[in-house]
Amino acid sequence: MSIYEAIGGAPALAAAVEDFYARVLADTELVGYFEGVDLERLKAHQRSFLAAAVGGSEVYAGRAMKEAHARLAVTQKHFDRVVGHLVDTLTELDVPADLIGDIGSKLIPLQEVIVVPAAERVRL
Repeated sequence: MSIYEAIGGAPALAAAVEDFYARVLADTELVGYFEGVDLERLKAHQRSFLAAAVGGSEVYAGRAMKEAHARLAVTQKHFDRVVGHLVDTLTELDVPADLIGDIGSKLIPLQEVIVVPAAERVRL
């Protein structure tokens, strides 16, 4: 059974994405990253991306993670806050800790292409 199936498939993933973005957008340190962003489109991309990452049949057709985040100059601190919100979301939705760990192992490597090292950070 894939992670996608184990967490409840599309309905569970949709609920997780909604809760996750509610948390992220309520975070005063993160909300600035989303100014002027079409949130419904972003949520659709996020559902598709996460589903593909955890074994769902959806195909992620969005931009590459590095390209999608390049202009944002994401710091390690902010990346970690986003991960924390995702963990809190999954925990509140009763996803077992081992599955949260499995999901994290699929997503944490993305920090290498999302986080901009301080020496290279120039906010556009």
